[in-house]
Amino acid sequence: MQLFSNKHSLFCMNTVAIQGSVRAEIGKRGSKNDRSQGTIPAVLYGGKEVVHFTVKPSEVKHIIYTPDFKIAELDVDGQKSRAILKSVQFHPITDEVIHIDFLRLIDKTPVKVEVPLRFKGASPGVKVGGKLIQQVRKIKIKTTPEYIVDELKADISKLDLGQSLRVRDIITPQGVEIINNPATPVALIEIPRALKAAAAAEAKADAKGKKKK
Repeated sequence: MQLFSNKHSLFCMNTVAIQGSVRAEIGKRGSKNDRSQGTIPAVLYGGKEVVHFTVKPSEVKHIIYTPDFKIAELDVDGQKSRAILKSVQFHPITDEVIHIDFLRLIDKTPVKVEVPLRFKGASPGVKVGGKLIQQVRKIKIKTTPEYIVDELKADISKLDLGQSLRVRDIITPQGVEIINNPATPVALIEIPRALKAAAAAEAKADAKGKKKK
Protein backbone atom coordinates (compact mmCIF):
# COMPACT_ATOMS: atom_id res chain seq x y z
CA MET A 1 0.00 0.00 0.00
CA GLN A 2 1.38 3.39 -0.97
CA LEU A 3 0.56 6.87 0.25
CA PHE A 4 -0.20 9.54 -2.38
CA SER A 5 -0.61 13.19 -1.58
CA ASN A 6 -1.09 16.61 -3.16
CA LYS A 7 -2.41 19.97 -2.09
CA HIS A 8 -6.00 18.76 -2.55
CA SER A 9 -6.02 15.30 -0.99
CA LEU A 10 -4.17 12.75 1.11
CA PHE A 11 -5.21 9.11 1.04
CA CYS A 12 -3.98 5.55 0.96
CA MET A 13 -4.12 3.65 -2.30
CA ASN A 14 -3.59 -0.05 -2.92
CA THR A 15 -0.73 -0.56 -5.36
CA VAL A 16 0.93 -3.55 -6.99
CA ALA A 17 4.56 -3.45 -8.15
CA ILE A 18 4.90 -5.18 -11.53
CA GLN A 19 8.16 -5.97 -13.32
CA GLY A 20 8.08 -6.28 -17.10
CA SER A 21 10.41 -6.61 -20.09
CA VAL A 22 10.16 -4.84 -23.44
CA ARG A 23 9.00 -7.23 -26.15
CA ALA A 24 11.56 -8.19 -28.76
CA GLU A 25 8.87 -8.89 -31.34
CA ILE A 26 5.22 -7.79 -31.53
CA GLY A 27 2.36 -9.23 -33.56
CA LYS A 28 0.82 -12.71 -33.52
CA ARG A 29 4.11 -14.51 -33.97
CA GLY A 30 5.74 -12.54 -31.18
CA SER A 31 2.78 -13.14 -28.86
CA LYS A 32 2.92 -16.88 -29.55
CA ASN A 33 6.64 -16.97 -28.74
CA ASP A 34 6.11 -14.96 -25.54
CA ARG A 35 3.38 -17.30 -24.30
CA SER A 36 5.47 -20.36 -25.15
CA GLN A 37 8.12 -18.97 -22.79
CA GLY A 38 5.58 -18.60 -19.98
CA THR A 39 5.11 -14.84 -20.18
CA ILE A 40 2.07 -12.69 -20.97
CA PRO A 41 2.08 -10.07 -23.75
CA ALA A 42 0.96 -6.67 -22.47
CA VAL A 43 0.64 -3.10 -23.65
CA LEU A 44 0.78 0.24 -21.85
CA TYR A 45 -0.94 3.14 -23.59
CA GLY A 46 -2.06 6.64 -22.69
CA GLY A 47 -0.07 9.76 -23.47
CA LYS A 48 2.37 9.92 -26.35
CA GLU A 49 4.17 6.60 -25.91
CA VAL A 50 2.88 3.05 -26.30
CA VAL A 51 4.96 0.35 -24.63
CA HIS A 52 4.74 -3.32 -25.62
CA PHE A 53 6.12 -5.61 -22.97
CA THR A 54 5.75 -8.99 -21.26
CA VAL A 55 5.09 -9.94 -17.64
CA LYS A 56 5.21 -13.17 -15.69
CA PRO A 57 1.82 -14.49 -14.48
CA SER A 58 3.00 -14.22 -10.85
CA GLU A 59 3.58 -10.48 -11.32
CA VAL A 60 -0.04 -9.70 -12.22
CA LYS A 61 -2.11 -12.20 -10.24
CA HIS A 62 -2.65 -9.75 -7.36
CA ILE A 63 -4.14 -7.12 -9.65
CA ILE A 64 -6.23 -9.47 -11.82
CA TYR A 65 -7.68 -11.93 -9.33
CA THR A 66 -9.03 -9.53 -6.73
CA PRO A 67 -12.29 -7.67 -6.05
CA ASP A 68 -10.24 -4.64 -4.97
CA PHE A 69 -9.18 -1.73 -7.15
CA LYS A 70 -5.41 -1.35 -7.36
CA ILE A 71 -2.89 0.88 -9.07
CA ALA A 72 -0.14 -0.82 -11.07
CA GLU A 73 3.39 0.46 -10.42
CA LEU A 74 4.98 -0.73 -13.67
CA ASP A 75 8.73 -1.09 -14.12
CA VAL A 76 9.51 -2.10 -17.69
CA ASP A 77 13.27 -2.46 -18.05
CA GLY A 78 13.77 0.52 -15.74
CA GLN A 79 11.02 2.68 -17.26
CA LYS A 80 8.50 3.36 -14.49
CA SER A 81 4.84 4.30 -14.86
CA ARG A 82 1.69 4.38 -12.77
CA ALA A 83 -1.20 2.69 -14.54
CA ILE A 84 -4.57 1.03 -14.16
CA LEU A 85 -5.63 -2.35 -15.44
CA LYS A 86 -7.87 -1.62 -18.41
CA SER A 87 -8.64 -5.05 -19.84
CA VAL A 88 -7.60 -8.69 -19.57
CA GLN A 89 -8.00 -11.29 -22.30
CA PHE A 90 -8.44 -14.92 -21.22
CA HIS A 91 -8.09 -18.10 -23.26
CA PRO A 92 -11.64 -19.31 -24.05
CA ILE A 93 -10.93 -22.88 -22.94
CA THR A 94 -8.16 -22.80 -20.33
CA ASP A 95 -8.97 -19.36 -18.80
CA GLU A 96 -5.26 -18.62 -18.99
CA VAL A 97 -4.42 -14.90 -19.27
CA ILE A 98 -3.21 -14.28 -22.83
CA HIS A 99 -3.05 -10.48 -23.04
CA ILE A 100 -3.28 -7.45 -20.74
CA ASP A 101 -3.94 -3.77 -21.43
CA PHE A 102 -2.77 -1.07 -19.02
CA LEU A 103 -3.70 2.61 -19.16
CA ARG A 104 -1.03 5.06 -18.04
CA LEU A 105 -2.11 7.57 -15.38
CA ILE A 106 -1.28 11.14 -16.36
CA ASP A 107 -1.64 13.97 -13.87
CA LYS A 108 -4.83 16.03 -14.33
CA THR A 109 -5.99 13.77 -17.18
CA PRO A 110 -9.47 12.26 -16.46
CA VAL A 111 -9.89 8.49 -16.42
CA LYS A 112 -12.90 6.23 -16.01
CA VAL A 113 -12.52 3.29 -13.62
CA GLU A 114 -14.71 0.88 -11.66
CA VAL A 115 -14.21 0.74 -7.89
CA PRO A 116 -15.86 -1.48 -5.25
CA LEU A 117 -18.89 -0.20 -3.36
CA ARG A 118 -18.80 -0.84 0.37
CA PHE A 119 -21.14 0.10 3.21
CA LYS A 120 -20.70 1.92 6.48
CA GLY A 121 -22.92 2.05 9.55
CA ALA A 122 -25.35 -0.44 11.11
CA SER A 123 -28.77 -0.82 9.54
CA PRO A 124 -31.79 -0.77 11.92
CA GLY A 125 -33.51 -3.19 9.53
CA VAL A 126 -30.69 -5.71 9.84
CA LYS A 127 -30.77 -5.41 13.63
CA VAL A 128 -34.40 -6.60 13.71
CA GLY A 129 -33.79 -9.55 11.40
CA GLY A 130 -33.65 -8.09 7.89
CA LYS A 131 -31.03 -9.12 5.35
CA LEU A 132 -28.74 -6.67 3.55
CA ILE A 133 -28.79 -7.41 -0.18
CA GLN A 134 -26.06 -5.69 -2.20
CA GLN A 135 -27.41 -5.16 -5.70
CA VAL A 136 -24.41 -3.33 -7.18
CA ARG A 137 -20.85 -4.27 -6.26
CA LYS A 138 -18.86 -1.87 -8.43
CA ILE A 139 -19.40 1.77 -9.31
CA LYS A 140 -18.03 3.48 -12.40
CA ILE A 141 -16.39 6.82 -11.70
CA LYS A 142 -14.67 9.58 -13.63
CA THR A 143 -11.76 11.31 -11.91
CA THR A 144 -8.13 12.34 -12.28
CA PRO A 145 -5.09 10.58 -10.76
CA GLU A 146 -4.86 13.26 -8.06
CA TYR A 147 -8.29 12.33 -6.73
CA ILE A 148 -8.51 8.64 -7.57
CA VAL A 149 -9.90 6.40 -4.81
CA ASP A 150 -9.92 2.62 -4.37
CA GLU A 151 -13.51 2.36 -3.10
CA LEU A 152 -16.75 4.27 -2.53
CA LYS A 153 -19.01 4.02 0.50
CA ALA A 154 -22.74 4.22 1.14
CA ASP A 155 -24.21 4.83 4.60
CA ILE A 156 -26.80 2.22 5.63
CA SER A 157 -27.26 3.47 9.21
CA LYS A 158 -30.80 4.73 8.46
CA LEU A 159 -31.90 1.83 6.27
CA ASP A 160 -34.94 0.03 7.70
CA LEU A 161 -36.83 -3.09 6.64
CA GLY A 162 -37.89 -2.93 3.00
CA GLN A 163 -35.93 0.24 2.32
CA SER A 164 -33.23 0.67 -0.32
CA LEU A 165 -30.28 2.87 -1.17
CA ARG A 166 -29.63 4.25 -4.63
CA VAL A 167 -26.56 5.48 -6.48
CA ARG A 168 -27.46 9.06 -5.50
CA ASP A 169 -26.97 8.10 -1.83
CA ILE A 170 -23.32 7.09 -2.25
CA ILE A 171 -20.79 9.30 -0.48
CA THR A 172 -18.79 11.06 -3.20
CA PRO A 173 -15.28 12.33 -2.39
CA GLN A 174 -13.89 15.56 -3.83
CA GLY A 175 -12.95 15.33 -7.49
CA VAL A 176 -14.91 12.14 -8.13
CA GLU A 177 -17.93 11.94 -10.45
CA ILE A 178 -20.19 8.87 -10.49
CA ILE A 179 -21.23 7.81 -13.98
CA ASN A 180 -23.93 5.27 -13.03
CA ASN A 181 -27.60 6.28 -13.22
CA PRO A 182 -28.42 8.07 -9.91
CA ALA A 183 -31.71 6.14 -9.58
CA THR A 184 -30.10 2.68 -9.74
CA PRO A 185 -30.69 0.68 -6.49
CA VAL A 186 -27.44 -0.45 -4.86
CA ALA A 187 -28.67 -2.04 -1.62
CA LEU A 188 -31.90 -3.34 -0.10
CA ILE A 189 -32.89 -4.52 3.37
CA GLU A 190 -34.90 -7.64 2.55
CA ILE A 191 -37.71 -8.68 4.88
CA PRO A 192 -37.33 -12.39 5.71
CA ARG A 193 -40.31 -14.70 5.13
CA ALA A 194 -40.63 -15.35 8.85
CA LEU A 195 -41.04 -11.63 9.56
CA LYS A 196 -43.51 -11.26 6.69
CA ALA A 197 -45.54 -14.20 7.99
CA ALA A 198 -45.51 -12.81 11.53
CA ALA A 199 -46.62 -9.38 10.28
CA ALA A 200 -49.40 -10.94 8.21
CA ALA A 201 -50.58 -13.02 11.19
CA GLU A 202 -50.58 -9.95 13.42
CA ALA A 203 -52.53 -7.94 10.86
CA LYS A 204 -55.06 -10.77 10.55
CA ALA A 205 -55.45 -10.97 14.32
CA ASP A 206 -55.96 -7.22 14.53
CA ALA A 207 -58.62 -7.39 11.82
CA LYS A 208 -60.50 -10.13 13.69
CA GLY A 209 -60.32 -8.15 16.92
CA LYS A 210 -61.86 -5.12 15.26
CA LYS A 211 -64.72 -7.20 13.85
CA LYS A 212 -65.54 -8.59 17.28
CA LYS A 213 -65.72 -5.08 18.70
